[in-house]
Amino acid sequence: MITVNAMGENCPIPVIKTKKAIQALAGPETIEVLVDNEIAVQNVTKMAESEGGEVSSEQISDGEYKITVKMEGAPGEEEQEAGSMVIAVSSDRMGAGNDELGKVLIKGFIYAVTQLDVLPKAMLFYNGGATLTAEGSDSLEDLKLLESQGVEIMTCGTCLDYYGLKEKLAVGTVTNMYSIVETMAGASKVIKP
Repeated sequence: MITVNAMGENCPIPVIKTKKAIQALAGPETIEVLVDNEIAVQNVTKMAESEGGEVSSEQISDGEYKITVKMEGAPGEEEQEAGSMVIAVSSDRMGAGNDELGKVLIKGFIYAVTQLDVLPKAMLFYNGGATLTAEGSDSLEDLKLLESQGVEIMTCGTCLDYYGLKEKLAVGTVTNMYSIVETMAGASKVIKP
């Protein structure tokens, strides 16, 4: 049995840790995942079932849950064209509602991109998203990691000028709206958080 301890870990870490454990399997195995909240139980369960796992869960105590994932072996490899996806980020937060939560979510989203099996061809940052590639951004480490792995990080120059950040760009290159449109048009899939 393999144990994945994701106690105290925020979304998406429990899912990512479990997915890595599943992908490392060479044959039939049971994975035990420890988490501290019901949302993590639901998220891990959904991902593990999508990978072909037989999943059960139980609450061990207040704030402690155990998810058991029985796998018959490593999941099948998905056929996906590398570099065919583009991610377009137009804000320094994700979703509508609470701004502080939105900033936590966009940071988690960018981190989750670093954990994908097939990385995007490019990430485009425009409007408020341009602030994420400048000095002081909480996502710089993740964006620099993505760039080092071949993901093109492109930030709108007009947007950097508007926010007074042109001299503070800390990752990637400055681009223009035509290049943004051209990159999006050439992608097989565009994801916008």
